[in-house]
Amino acid sequence: MTQMILDVDALIFDKDGTLFDFGATWNTFGKRIITALAEGDPALEQRLADATHYDLAAQAYLPTSPVIAGTNREAVELIAPFLPHHTLDELEKSLMQMTFEVPQIEVVPLRRYFERLHEMGKKIGVVTNDTERGARVHLERANCLTIADFVAGYDSGYGAKPAPDPLLACARSCGVDPTRCAMVGDSTHDLRAGRAAGMTTIGVLTGMALREELVPFADLVLDDIGEIPALLKVS
Repeated sequence: MTQMILDVDALIFDKDGTLFDFGATWNTFGKRIITALAEGDPALEQRLADATHYDLAAQAYLPTSPVIAGTNREAVELIAPFLPHHTLDELEKSLMQMTFEVPQIEVVPLRRYFERLHEMGKKIGVVTNDTERGARVHLERANCLTIADFVAGYDSGYGAKPAPDPLLACARSCGVDPTRCAMVGDSTHDLRAGRAAGMTTIGVLTGMALREELVPFADLVLDDIGEIPALLKVS
C-alpha cells in the first residue's frame, strides 16, 4: 500500500501528533497542567485527570482522551466544573499560555522537511485544533513558520476539525483545488475532515491512535510524515 504515488499539489498537516510527536511532547506536560490547576489538592488533581482521561501514574493521556484531538475550548469545558472560581475564558487563556511553553519534539527536522516539499513544488498548510497563536509559536520555535503557506487554528474563523471548513480555507488560500490536496493527520478528526473536504487522506502513527482506528478513514497510513516525500509525484 505504501507504494502508491501521491499526485497532489498541497499537503495540509495537523500539528500535534503529526508534525510533533504527541506522546513525547504532551504526556509529561499534561501532568504539569493538571498539577498547576489543582494547586496542591490531590483529590482535585485526580478529578481533573479523570475528566481529561489522563493516567497520573503513567503520566500519559489515555487513547480515549477527548483532549488529544479536541480544541482548547473543549478541553477547558471538561475541567471547568471542577474549577468554579474560574470562567471558561480565563481557563482557556491560561491553558493557551501554558501550551506556549511545551517543548515540542519534531517528528523529523521540520525546516528541512518543509523546504524539501517546496522544492518539489508543493504548497504547505498547517491546520490544527490548537489555537492559531499556539501553532505559530510552535512552528516559529521549529524555525519553519515562514515556510508554511497557511496556518490556522480552531480560533482562526474557519471552525475546527472534523468539519472540513478549515481545510477548504487552506485550499482556497493556497490556490489549490481540494481534490489536489492531501490531509495528513494522526486522528480520525483529521481524516474525517479530509474526507469531507474531498481530499486524499494520510494517517500517521505519531499520535495516540492505532493503525486500525485510522485505516477506515485513510487512503494511506504511514509510520510518520518522513515517508511522504518518497511517494510524491513531483509537480
